[in-house]
Order: sequence, then C-alpha cells, then structure tokens
Amino acid sequence: MHPENILIIADSEREADILYPVGMNVPDPFIYLRLRGRSIVVMSDLEIDRARHEAPHCRVLSLAKYSQKIRARGASEVSLPLVVREILKEQQIRSVSVPASFPIGYANELSKVGVKIKVLKGNCFPEREFKTPEEIKKISAAVIMAEVGMSEAIQVLKRSKIGRDGRLVYRNQNLTSESLQAIISSAIYEAGGFAGSPIVACGSQSCDPHERGHGPLRAHQPIILDIFPRSRKTGYFGDITRTVVKGRASDGIRRIYATVAKAQCEATKLVRVNGEMKAVHQAVQQTFDENGFKTRRRKGHMEGFFHGTGHGLGLEIHEAPRITALSDSRFVSGQVVTIEPGLYYPGLGGVRLEDDLVVVNGTPRNLTRFEKVLEL
Repeated sequence: MHPENILIIADSEREADILYPVGMNVPDPFIYLRLRGRSIVVMSDLEIDRARHEAPHCRVLSLAKYSQKIRARGASEVSLPLVVREILKEQQIRSVSVPASFPIGYANELSKVGVKIKVLKGNCFPEREFKTPEEIKKISAAVIMAEVGMSEAIQVLKRSKIGRDGRLVYRNQNLTSESLQAIISSAIYEAGGFAGSPIVACGSQSCDPHERGHGPLRAHQPIILDIFPRSRKTGYFGDITRTVVKGRASDGIRRIYATVAKAQCEATKLVRVNGEMKAVHQAVQQTFDENGFKTRRRKGHMEGFFHGTGHGLGLEIHEAPRITALSDSRFVSGQVVTIEPGLYYPGLGGVRLEDDLVVVNGTPRNLTRFEKVLEL
C-alpha cells in the first residue's frame, strides 16, 4: 500500500482503482480520498445511504453539506475539486497523490485553488495484483459466466448446418460473427455479466488476435472464440479462449492446434511461486520453434506468435502482471493470470487457447473447466 495521501475522482463502473477500495458500483464521478490510511468517500444524496450500507469500511461524507458550506461563502458554482480543497483544509493537508489517469481538468482546478498534487509512480493499489480468497471466488464466478457464453456458442455451432457455399446456417439464417456474438452476450447477461465485445473471428480474421470478427461464419475454417465477461455484481472479469472448426479442419490447422495445446501445457507447468515469468513465455516460444512455427514479418504482416503469453486478471481485463519476453518478475502466491499462447498464419488461419490460473504453491489452480475440442 502506498504511504501517500491519495485522491481519485472517477466513477467506479469504469475505474478499477476507485472500485477496489470502495467496493460499490457508482455510475457518476465521485471523490475518494485515503488520508492518513483511512478511506473517505463523498457522496451525493442519491448515493449516500447506499454507500453507508455497501461501503461501511469508508467514512461517508455528504456532498450536499459541503456544497452548502462552500456556497455560504459566496461561491456561485461548486465543483468536486472545491469540495476536495474543503476536506483537505479540515484535515490540515496541503498535498495529495493522484493516479496517472487523473483528469487534467480536475488537476488544473485543484492547482488553482492551492492544492498540490503529485502523480503516483505505478499503481495506486499495488496490492491489487495479489488476490484474496474472496477475490478469487469472484473471478471464478466470472470465469463460469465466460464458460456459459462459450457453451452457448459451441452448441449453436454444433446445431448449425453447412450450406452449399460453405456458409454456416442456423435456424434457416446465415450464421455470422455478429449473430453469434449476440447469442454469447445474451447468455452471459442472463448469467449475471456484461459480455463486452466477445471475439468470434473466422478464417483469415482469426490471424489478427484482436479482430472481433464480422460477416458469415464458414465450415472447415478455424473460429477463435475469445470471451471475457465482467460480473455486473462484483466488477471482476473472466477471460477464456477456444478455437474450433465446424466440420473438418485442414491438416495445417490440426498441427497448429496440437502445437498450441502443447505449448499451453508446457507453460502451465512453469506457473509456480517464485518461477520466472519470462521463462513461461520462453517455453512457449521454444515449443513453437522446435515444431517449425517461426515468428516473422512476411508480406507486411506478422505471422507466428507475436503477443504475450498471459496477463493478470481481476477488476481489469488486462492488469499486472504481464507474462512476456521482457518480464523481469517472478510469480507470487495469489496472482491470477491467463495463459494464452497462439499461432497465426495468413492463408491458413489462427489458433489460440486461453485458461485462467491461480498461482499457488505447487501446481497452479486452473479456474477454467471448459473442454478443448477442435472439430465440432
């Protein structure tokens, strides 16, 4: 935990660094202060009673009361920075630290009213990287939501028919990336989550790791399904990926799939307390190289393995730590990370597999239960 006095002004539906210490979803920006180790929130009349119930670990102050006090001194407009200054004056504090994402407009106004601010180096709450048992339960619940969406997608693909032109047909309609994304999103919403922008990328689109996917889905081509829902209740994410083929996969895709699955298995074995993160990435690269899958730029496009092996998972879909060739950290108990090797070759297709692991002493705990099957 940072020793500095911290200020954050944001809404907790989008800003993880304010959701983490407060623990409640608020759609509009509000003030969070940690002064001398104690958490303070300033809430409108709309949210104040809920805050007292859902955030009992915070001192809850009334925005309306501070606004009245400031107006009584002749102010025509009351802004959140003016309220911050009032609270800091009461606490005899002149400076606060803010995250790098702090809005420049608020920063300028605070400076004008005499509040000194300093930008924090690193995260406001570095302890976010290490999940408590309760947080792991919340992430696990979000992973289950991802699996619900994945199961629905797989069932639709299994039930779909292969048309004469190779397009998939479901309920007498062409099955598209967009329609399958909508089916996934609906299933996840019913399970208690927001789906965000699930990836359903078929054929050549599967060669771009962050291509969401569009247009008709086709038989005998790889379809990458990357699903990363956020729990509506807790704000925690799950993140899983599977690659499937409706029909018969080409020999090339079968070989790529087997190699990616092998690389994921080898990488998972190295996810252990005090293990080097870069060693996990290097193991994936070595497996690919030994099986003849080189990474290079060809005809203006990257092919092979050209992204990290994994990332931290929690209140953000991508958070610390990062598992890459440049990682200089070691695994610590309580981290939740993804392991997601992939290979991508234009003209052939892409394959990615992703599971969510908890770092513990010994073999990591895999939160992902969903099966890995290539051909449907």
